[in-house]
Amino acid sequence: MDANLLEADVGGTLKDGFHSQGVYIYRPANHSTLLGERPTKRRKVTRTNELRAAKPHPFVALLNGKENAKSIELRYRTYQQLWNAQESKIKEILDDVDSEVLTNVLSFVRSTSPRTYDGCIPAGLVTVGSNVSSLGRLLSRLNDQLTTTREGGVIVLESGDAPNLKTTLKNIIRFGITNTEGNDGYQSFVTDREGPRVLGYDLELLADYAQRKGVKKLVLAFRDSEAFDPGILADLLSLLSSWVDRIPFTLIFGISTSVELFEGRLPRSTVALLRGRYFEIHEAKNCVDRIYGRIQAEQDGKFWLGRNITSVLFEKSSDSFQTPEAFSRTVKYAYMSHFFANSLSVLLGNDAVHTIQKDRVCESLRNLPSFRMLCENLIEEGSAERVRILLGDDAFLLEQTFQWLKLGQQKMRDIFQCVNTIYRASKHLNLSKKTSMSDLSIRALAGELQNSASYEDLLRTVKTLNSDQLQVFATMLPTTLKDRAAFKQLGAELESLLQPYQGTEPLKSGYDKQHSVVATTVVQQRVKLSKAKARLPKENIEFTNVIDRFYALLESYFEETLIRPNTLILQEIFLLDMKNPLKEVFSPRPRFAVERALSSPFDYLISSSGSAEAGISAHQPAAAILYQLYLESGSLVNIHDLWQAFYAVFESDQGDSCDERTVMALFYRALSELKALGMVKSSRKKADHVSKTAWMGL
Repeated sequence: MDANLLEADVGGTLKDGFHSQGVYIYRPANHSTLLGERPTKRRKVTRTNELRAAKPHPFVALLNGKENAKSIELRYRTYQQLWNAQESKIKEILDDVDSEVLTNVLSFVRSTSPRTYDGCIPAGLVTVGSNVSSLGRLLSRLNDQLTTTREGGVIVLESGDAPNLKTTLKNIIRFGITNTEGNDGYQSFVTDREGPRVLGYDLELLADYAQRKGVKKLVLAFRDSEAFDPGILADLLSLLSSWVDRIPFTLIFGISTSVELFEGRLPRSTVALLRGRYFEIHEAKNCVDRIYGRIQAEQDGKFWLGRNITSVLFEKSSDSFQTPEAFSRTVKYAYMSHFFANSLSVLLGNDAVHTIQKDRVCESLRNLPSFRMLCENLIEEGSAERVRILLGDDAFLLEQTFQWLKLGQQKMRDIFQCVNTIYRASKHLNLSKKTSMSDLSIRALAGELQNSASYEDLLRTVKTLNSDQLQVFATMLPTTLKDRAAFKQLGAELESLLQPYQGTEPLKSGYDKQHSVVATTVVQQRVKLSKAKARLPKENIEFTNVIDRFYALLESYFEETLIRPNTLILQEIFLLDMKNPLKEVFSPRPRFAVERALSSPFDYLISSSGSAEAGISAHQPAAAILYQLYLESGSLVNIHDLWQAFYAVFESDQGDSCDERTVMALFYRALSELKALGMVKSSRKKADHVSKTAWMGL
C-alpha cells in the first residue's frame, strides 16, 4: 500500500514516522460527536406480544389474500380439533401396545433382587427390532410408575453419555438424583452433604441418595446397548456388581439385533454377572396398521387420506423402518397441509355457515373438478335448469353443498366399514388369502377392492358358513347394512329356523363340502368319479335358502358401497389425495431435481423464444448447456473441446453476431457452477482436462 496516498487522505501533511510504519489504521470522523449531538436511538416499532396478538396462529389468508380473519381462525381451529381427536386415538393405541410389556417388565423389576439371583445383577433384555421408539415409551411409563409409588426411578443412558468410565458414572449419578430432585436438588445434595467431599463419579453419592430417600428399585437402562463400547460396558458392569448390596440396581438393555449377538460382544466373566429375563416388543408395522385403521375407519370421521397419500405413507414405513411416532407425524403433516392450503376446508368446521364468505366460497366451489363433473352429468341427464340454479344462486349452492358433504362423508365411513369387515372376517374365518388393513384400504380408495382376491375369497366362504358361523359373521357387518329392513327380516327368519331345531350340530347349507357325495361309475372298463349333492334335510334346505339371500344382500351392498372416492361430489374438501407435496417433503430427492433442472430447464423456466426446445439451445441457461454437453463426454473431459462445443451452440444460433468474449465469460461461469455443484473437478492426470465426479441417475 502506498503511504503517500494515505498521507494525502489524512490531511496532506507528512508526519514523522509514517514511512517506517507497517500498519496504517483508518479512523473515520464521528460527525455526530464533533457537532455535540447525541446519537439517535433506535426505536422499537413492534413488540413480541403485539406480534403474537396480531398473528396467533401460522395460517395465512387464502383466496388471493382476501379471506377474512374469522375464516382463517375457523380453518386453524378445525384442524386442531380433528388432529387432537386423532392424536388421542394414537396415544391409546400406543399405550395398549406397550401395556403388556410394561406389566411384565414392572413385575420383573419389583420381584427381583440380587438376593434372588445369588448376588448377580438383575437384568432385563428387551428386543425392539425396528420399533426403536417403543423402548423410550416403555422406560418413560416405567419411570412414571416407580416415581409415583416412590419406589425409585429409571436412569436412561445413551451411548453418547458413556465416552469413558468416569463420565459414565457421573451421568448415572446425576441422572439418578435429578430424576426426582431436579438440577437444583442435585447441586444442593452434592454441596450440602455432610462428611468428607466425594468426587462426582463416586457411587457413594448414589448409595447415600438411595439410603436417604428409601429407594427400593433403581433401574439403569441402556437404550442403545449395541452402540456402547464393549470395554467400557464390561468395566461398568463389573463395578456395579460390587455395589448391588448398597444400591438396588436393576439393568435393562435395549437390543435391536438379537440376544446372542449382544452376549457375544461381552466377555464371559461379564455375562456371568448378569441374570434375568428376556422381553420382546411387537414390531412397528402392527402399530402402524392399527393407527391407520383407527384414524380412517372410525364412525365419527370427517376427513380422510386418499389412495396416493396412503401408498406413500406405507411405502415410507416399510422402506425406512418407520416408527409409529414418525408415522403419526407424517399423518399430522398431511392434515396440516390440507387445512393450511385448502380454503374450502373451512366447510368442515362446526360453525362454517355463519363464518364463511359466501360469495368467495361459492366461486371456489364452482371451480372444483367434482362440481364441474356433476354439472356435466346433470346436463347429459337433461337437468339443465338445475345447473343454471347451481351456477347462479349462492344460497341454493351452499344448501346443497352441506348436504353433499354429509352424504360424501357417510359414503367414506361406509367404505372403511366394509374394509374393516373384510379385514376382521379374513382373520376370524382363517381365509387362505390374508391381507393387512393398509393393503385393503389402498385397494378400496382406488376402487379396486371388488376385484381383489380377498374380496372374492370372502364371498366364496360366506356360502359355506354354518348357522353358528353366520351369526358371528353378522356381528362384524357394517351398521348401515344391519339397519336395513331386508337384513332384519333375514335375521328374523334365521332365528325362527334355529329356535325349533334340536340337532347337536349347527345347520349347514348345501354348499358345505360334507354334503357332497362322490359317485363311481364304470364305462367301458374305465372308472369315472362324479360329484353330486346328497339329499338334505328340510332344515338344511331352508338354511341354504337363507344363505343364498344373505349372499345376494351382502354382494349388492358391497357393490353399492365400494365406489371410487374420487367420484364423490366435493371430495376435494374431505379427502386429501395429493401425492407430490407429501412425498417431496418426507422423501426428498434434491439430486434428481438438480439433474432435471439442468437437463430440462424449461420444465421450470419460461422460454424467451416462445418454445421450449427439447435439445441443446442457446436460449437455455449456460450451466444447462454445459451440463448437457458434459453428459455426452467420458470420465475425462478436454476443456478446449468442451469450449468448442459450447461456442458452437451460440454460433449456430446467433451467426456472425456472436460475441466470443461474452460466450467465453458464460462458459467459465457455467463451468464454475458445475464445479460448485460437485459435477467436475480438476484432473491430476492431465492439466487441460477436468474429471467427472457424478453420473446422472446415480
